[in-house]
Amino acid sequence: NFDCHIIATPTKRNKTLYDYNVNMLRTTTECMSAILGGADAVANLAYDAIYHKDNEFGDRISRNQLLVLKHESYFDKVNNPADGAYYIETLTEQLAEKALELFKDIEKNGGLISQLIDGTIQRKINESALKEQELFDSGKEVLLGTNKYPNKNDQMKNDLELYPFVKQNARKTLITPIIEKRLAEKLEQERLASE
Repeated sequence: NFDCHIIATPTKRNKTLYDYNVNMLRTTTECMSAILGGADAVANLAYDAIYHKDNEFGDRISRNQLLVLKHESYFDKVNNPADGAYYIETLTEQLAEKALELFKDIEKNGGLISQLIDGTIQRKINESALKEQELFDSGKEVLLGTNKYPNKNDQMKNDLELYPFVKQNARKTLITPIIEKRLAEKLEQERLASE
């Protein structure tokens, strides 16, 4: 029996530069999902992490989101908050079966390192990312405040302490890196250019 310790953190993929306060809602629901999904530890992401350096306010909000989930939602009082929820248990089982299929496929085709070296893993991730990007670009995948109900008066150009977009420096590597790219990057670059 192998004991697996799961540490979860919210993704940057759906975080936005404009209407950035919505990122607080996104990270809260992602942290809650991690808890419901059985994570042993959750490391939250500050709502302004994509464009601000570490700061006391962003860190405080990030910490307080977790405290609210613990003390006001009582997620620390039960072993498995989703226990007995047929819908969640059914989805969990489907996800587990699909994940097992993927792991067996990776193992059958030479293992993780071999598939990373030949680019198979990166290609599959890229295909999935492109499909999601197309849904976002067409408006079928919604990020409120960005591609639906944007605040046209929002100005961000003077608030950027960090460069919030993917930087690519082509280098020769044994394994092609998997680069996390946010859905809203292209739209945000266009908005910044017109400020």
